[in-house]
Amino acid sequence: MRRVVVVGGGFGGLATVTALRSSLRPDDEIVLLERRTDFVMGLRKSWAVLGRASLEQGRRDLRLLEARGIRVVHGTATKLDPVARAVEVDGMRIDGDALVVALGAEQAGDAIPGYAEHALSFYEASEVPRAAATLKDFRGGKVLIGIFGAPYSCPPAPFELALLLKETFAARGVAATLQIFSPLSLSLPVLGEVGCSALDSRLAGAGIGFLPNHKATAVEAGEVIFANGMRLAYDLLLGVPPHRCPAIVAESGLTSGGPWVRPDKLTLETRFPGVYAIGDLTDLPLADGKSLPKAGVFAEAHGRVVAERIAASFEGRLARSAFDGFGHCYLEVGQGQAMLVQGHFMAEPAPQIALSEPTVEAFAQKQAFEQDRLRGWFGG
Repeated sequence: MRRVVVVGGGFGGLATVTALRSSLRPDDEIVLLERRTDFVMGLRKSWAVLGRASLEQGRRDLRLLEARGIRVVHGTATKLDPVARAVEVDGMRIDGDALVVALGAEQAGDAIPGYAEHALSFYEASEVPRAAATLKDFRGGKVLIGIFGAPYSCPPAPFELALLLKETFAARGVAATLQIFSPLSLSLPVLGEVGCSALDSRLAGAGIGFLPNHKATAVEAGEVIFANGMRLAYDLLLGVPPHRCPAIVAESGLTSGGPWVRPDKLTLETRFPGVYAIGDLTDLPLADGKSLPKAGVFAEAHGRVVAERIAASFEGRLARSAFDGFGHCYLEVGQGQAMLVQGHFMAEPAPQIALSEPTVEAFAQKQAFEQDRLRGWFGG
């Protein structure tokens, strides 16, 4: 019997354990370690903040995986030992023949003084009810959507939220001005200047301002302070907090002293044999010097690659799977439509990525994207 330990029950972890269960022998053990008891997809958080759908409709209990032969351990990982391919969780040590680290990116609102006190977060499920209630009671004024650090998970999300929020306010007759600020020089740098121009034009057409090259350093009641000394007033602040690699990952040596883990970009294996890093805690360089966006679709693809490679190693055969860099995501623009961002992100000599015009079909595909994966991972 072999054992695979997967740390983290997000997109990458779920894709890994379900693919492993289909590939390994029945007596091989698959252990999923996750501090949360359930899973909810990031796209549903935006819907819930806006009152368009509930979190519960997309929430799944991780214990459902046990019916598929996957052992689920709820707890907080306190130490990773990549040499021994082991993890400690709440005082218990679990060793494996292979270890997959899929803990995602940690939100670091504490890096910005005043952020926790004054900003509403729509990236953390536990914060969604408070943000939703505040938006429901909002009667007008200056609204800021702030990107407080880069890189961050799901890069289109704040722009999507702005467009949907504008539509929501209009339907309710709420008079509000909306602005987005970002420390980056472009809205979605991976699209390049042409693709960003199309998005920026749509924001401008909706009356939404975009402020690039604005690095926020602190938040006070009613004002955001920037590195250049500028202050921007707000009545309502929605924030994307800075992101960082989880501390236990950095302490384990997996980052080699850098800010993120840099596994092999094709196999996702780290410098430790039999130890893989996938999803948002990784930094995979692209041909143009940028990095692969932190997105669930890539974490899912990483998980499938890693599962096949682990199965091959257990069987003593040559692994066939490698990460190809193809991916897509959806950016809702309102009126039941969405734009599709898709392409070959790891193409040479530069990424080949396109942004489509909004369609009703793309929005339907986004809804199906969630349901297809929930059925595939949890059944029913």
